[in-house]
Order: sequence, then C-alpha cells, then structure tokens
Amino acid sequence: MQQTDKNADYYIGKALEAFRKKIIVISPEFKILFAGGHDFYKHKADVVGKLCYETLYDRTSPCNNCPAMEVAQTHKLALRERQEGFSCLYSYPVFSDEKNEAIAMLDFEFPDIEELGEKLHRSNAFLRNLILSAVDGVIAADKSGKIRMFNDAAAEITGFSVDETINKLDIWDIYVDDGAREVMKKLRSDEYGGKGKVKAYHINLLRKDGGTVPISLNASIVYEGDREAASIGFFHDLRVELKMKKELEQTQSQLLQSEKMASLGKLAAGVAHQLNNPLAGIILFSNLILEEYDLVKEAKEDLQRVILDAERCRDTVKELLEFSRQTSQLMQPHDVNKAITRTLFLLKNQTLFHNIEIEKNLDPRLPPVNANMQQLNHVFLNLILNAADAMAGRGKLNINSYRLSGKNRVCIEISDTGPGIPEKIQKHIFEPFFTTKEEGKGTGLGLSMVYGIVEDHGGRIYVKSKSDQGTTFYIEFPLAARDNKGDDNGE
Repeated sequence: MQQTDKNADYYIGKALEAFRKKIIVISPEFKILFAGGHDFYKHKADVVGKLCYETLYDRTSPCNNCPAMEVAQTHKLALRERQEGFSCLYSYPVFSDEKNEAIAMLDFEFPDIEELGEKLHRSNAFLRNLILSAVDGVIAADKSGKIRMFNDAAAEITGFSVDETINKLDIWDIYVDDGAREVMKKLRSDEYGGKGKVKAYHINLLRKDGGTVPISLNASIVYEGDREAASIGFFHDLRVELKMKKELEQTQSQLLQSEKMASLGKLAAGVAHQLNNPLAGIILFSNLILEEYDLVKEAKEDLQRVILDAERCRDTVKELLEFSRQTSQLMQPHDVNKAITRTLFLLKNQTLFHNIEIEKNLDPRLPPVNANMQQLNHVFLNLILNAADAMAGRGKLNINSYRLSGKNRVCIEISDTGPGIPEKIQKHIFEPFFTTKEEGKGTGLGLSMVYGIVEDHGGRIYVKSKSDQGTTFYIEFPLAARDNKGDDNGE
C-alpha cells in the first residue's frame, strides 16, 4: 500500500512537471515549495526553497497586487490580471486539517486565450463596422428605450448625429406620435412575422428638423432567456421609392390618357363626318325657305333659331374634325418664344385683356423645337384665352419659357391668378366635350385639341392647380434634332 502511494506521488509530480503551464506552490511566507510546468522543469532545483518575489520578479518584498497575499489573508481563491513576465493569475489555498499550509498559483498565460480574446475583439470591431457602414438605418435600444446603437445611415435619414442619440435620446423621440409604442405592440404579437419580430412595417420617423420620413422597418426583440433585454430595428428610407412610384403612376395615367384620346379622336372623326352632311342640308334648306317663302314673323324667327343652332352644331363638328385630324403640315425647327410673342400681340389689345397684367420671362437662349408654327399658335392662343376667361378679365398672367435641366426638352409655363381647378376634375379637363363653362359658351374641345397637338409634337402637357390659388399649365416640347446633340445638362 505504501509503495502504491509513493508511486502515486511520483507520477503526480511527473505530471505537474510535464504540465504545459507554469504552476508553483509556496508557503504562507512566500517560499517556493514546488515548481512545475515545462518552463520550470530544467531549473526547479534553482527555485525551490527561495522566495517567489525575489526569484521571479527580483523584488525585495511581495508584489503590491499579489494574489497569494490575498489568499493567505482570506483563505479563498484569488484572480489577478496578468503582468509582464511570470504572472500568478490564479491562486488558491492548500489546506491540511483545515489549516492553510500552502498556496498554489497557476499562470494562465494561455496563448490560446489571448488569441481568442484578440479574435473576439476583431469580431466585435468587424460587426460594429458592418452595422455602422450599413446602407439601411440601424437603431438598437435597451429595455428602457434608451438608444444604444445608431449608425451613420440612421443619422443621415433622421438628421440626428450619432453623438446626439447614443445614450441621450429615447427610441420614442424619433417616432411620430406613438409610433414606438405601436412597433413594440406589434413585436409582442404573432401577426407581423412571429413573436418578437416585425417585417416590412411601414411607419414614419421624426426628423430633427420636425419633418417626417416614411420607412420600411424590420425589427426584433433581443431576449436573454425569456426576458426582454433590448430591441433592434433595420429600416429603409422609402422617400425615393415612393417618389418613383408616384412618377410611374403619373406616367401610366398619361399613357391611359393618350390611348383614350386616340380612341376618342377616331370616334370623333366618324361622328363628325356622319353629322356634317345633314347639318349642311338643314342650314341650306332653312335659308332657302326664308328666301323663297313669305312667312309670318314668328315662323321666320323659328327658322332663324334652327339655322343658329345648326351652325353651332356645324362649328362643333368642324372642331371635332380638327381635333381628330392627323397633322400633315411641315414640321420644322421653330422658335417657341416667337410663337408666344405673336399670340400675345394678337390678344393684348382685346377687351378681355384690358385689366390683366401680363408678365413674360422668356429665355432668349431657348433652342428651337421641331413643330408646326400654326399649331403652336393654336396651343398658346387656347391656353392664354382660357386663363383670361378663368380670371374673368382681371388678374395676372405669367408666361415663362426655359430649357429643362438635364433633358433635351423645353418647357413653357402659363399661369393665371384665377379661382383654380378643383382637384376632382383636373383629370378630366383634357377629355373631349368636358367643360365647366355655361351651356352655349364652350364646346369642351379646346383643351382636347391642345392635348392632341402637343402629343403629335412628341410633347407633354399637364396642369397644377389648387382652389383659390390659380392654375399653371406646363407644356413640354422636345428640341429639334440638331439641338438634341448638345450636352444633356441643358447649359
């Protein structure tokens, strides 16, 4: 039995000597009783029996932060941060009959721990840089709502700087009204991506300047066990997407309008030709009756009323035919400013314009457009007369011309200070026979013809108006081919 015990002690000693890390055992007086580990194996005879602080650190007294001293006083294990050279990072008491006879100290100078620590540091730095560099906004808040993470994209979208938010603002401060409460309510339900998650939720953020930003939010709750510890949200600014969506809807609406106008044009042409001959016959034979028969006064008045109404119908048919007619006139480069100036010259002395102030701002460098001058005159004449009618002959008419920046197109704005066009009827104003004028004062074909002419020229016409704030018509024409070869910046 005794031999077995000796063999056990022998092998324990050998195992400690072969231990890959440094281990020493000292007395409460700091004398080295045992030194193990591969670094001490060759020199253990030189250190046993000597004071550890003299042998290991060349000191005359124990180290200031010595864990062995704490163990000697408290009889409990102690842990210290590593120092240069040999470090007694981990110390614990060795008892015999409940008496602390020695202190064991292990050096946790583990390269793998240091390497893991370095890897962890690099991973944390990489993750932080990844989040801070994300294109979408990232915001994280603790369970009290205090913002703990706020990346550069979030700062750009909200207008708050990173320094202004982290540990200073609550998540409630960047949502409109009770937006944050609504998000948390949805996070705690199962209806928006699963409990603890919200996917593609549209909500508004509050900017520093008081404005709002529509966003698409993906958020989740961070749990520690079953306890809510924090929340994190990834959000995408929807302003550009919503703007593109609106422009696409406008383009689709214009395409539908173009198709509708083309169909109506064909219908109008057919109806006009069918009505033209009967109307000519009504007018002709009514006039013949008036000339050849001696009628009573009342009958003559009735016939004159028939002729008047028939002539009105004939004029409407004439406009229908003009509206539906495909232009065959020569298209060549023309100066839009000259067409506007000529139209104003013909109108400015008319009674309707005596109390209307006309202001022109025509760009003298405006490139020519490929057009038919007669039809250009018709477009501007119609729009200017409509503006004067809308102002009842009293107000201000503004006409501007300029080249659209970045596009090979010119734009003409014709604005009035009239009562404006109600929003609900704006989409109908270019439709044939649609008019807000009293019966007998308009056919409803004027703007339809303008629309058709602009479309035939490869242009675009649209209106912006609000009740009691006036109306502005925008007419765009492509530049003549020789000017399309210029720079695209419109300079």
